[in-house]
Amino acid sequence: MKQVLLVIGLCFAVTVAYAQKTAVSGAERMVKSQSSDLNEARNLIKGALENPETKNDPKTWFIAGDIEDAQYNRENTKQILGQKPNEAVMYSALYNQLPFYLKAYDLDQLPDAKGKIKPKYDKKIKGILSANHMGYFNAGAAYYDQKDYQKAYDFFQRYLEVSNLPFFKGEAIAKRDSNYYMIQFYSCIAALQLEKPELAIPALQKAKDAPYRQNDVYQTLITLYVQEKDTVNWEKTLNEGMKVFPDSSWYMLNLINLYINSDRNEQAISMMNEAISKDPKNPELYHAMGNVYEIGLKDNVKAGEFYQKQLDLDKNNPVALYNLGRVFYNQGIGKLNDANQQTDATKYNAEKEVAKGLFRQALPFLEKALQQKPDDSEYMYALRGIYYQLEMSAEYEKMDAKLQGATKQ
Repeated sequence: MKQVLLVIGLCFAVTVAYAQKTAVSGAERMVKSQSSDLNEARNLIKGALENPETKNDPKTWFIAGDIEDAQYNRENTKQILGQKPNEAVMYSALYNQLPFYLKAYDLDQLPDAKGKIKPKYDKKIKGILSANHMGYFNAGAAYYDQKDYQKAYDFFQRYLEVSNLPFFKGEAIAKRDSNYYMIQFYSCIAALQLEKPELAIPALQKAKDAPYRQNDVYQTLITLYVQEKDTVNWEKTLNEGMKVFPDSSWYMLNLINLYINSDRNEQAISMMNEAISKDPKNPELYHAMGNVYEIGLKDNVKAGEFYQKQLDLDKNNPVALYNLGRVFYNQGIGKLNDANQQTDATKYNAEKEVAKGLFRQALPFLEKALQQKPDDSEYMYALRGIYYQLEMSAEYEKMDAKLQGATKQ
């Protein structure tokens, strides 16, 4: 009885295996027929992809890829003929075919029972992937225009994945040309639109060495590191950016701010002194040094010296005018605080007069700054404070009214 059951079981296994191989052949015939139902072909191949007797056969996976390729080509042909394709079906088939072909390629490279490698499908697979390569870009661009940024990102990444396949090395499809760099860049933009730093950061890291909008890539990557509070990569990428873009002050100035915020003021000053020695006519460097002393070291006097040097090189710069006016104003407030600590009337009045002198020094700089930027509410606030401290009532009321009008807009 046991022997009979064993024979029956063996026959059943052979029958199932034969059925799956028949299913693969049936799906293959359906792919070649223009009128066949490709969903039926998908159902046929599904079991073969899972059955132990057929799942390790490269033909099984190749036919699975061919089903998707046939679907893609049917819709793409409509588009070529000026008819309206079903884009969702077309692009889904294009996206889904790649994993099947890659599995088929890998299995096709395995040695046979005699230890020999005799691939049957490698040339066909490479030919199909080459022919469809730009389709991934077209799909990504279409979804990007539709603001479906997840699908745009996925298809742009598929394009890059095919370009990077090892078996295409040295061929035209693997060339790092303008298309490759552009698609790499827009995959980053799609990830940014999704607000998914876990996608955007790796994409930007890959794109930052490419000669396509490289400065934008670096600055965007740094901005993401700031948002993610990743100070290690933030600082590392700023230093890289300084080397790649030596003529841009953006990286150095942001690195200075990082040093200030992390209480590394001496390091910031050392960097600024080196930069100033190389480019002493650059007003932005004196602005940055002023920030180090004002914000980092709380030294308004020294900060004022560097803001003045910035102003000497750029006489009508509203930011330099405002900065210089502000440090005089802040010194004046400091003297007022000192005055309020005095119990002796003579010393109180002396400190107060010093404070007023500093407010008078601040006044022309702040007035000129506001002339340059008449709608800047920050400048208005500062001037109103000066007018108040100098008891300039008419000017105070006029500035107060202007400020209130500006804040209501």
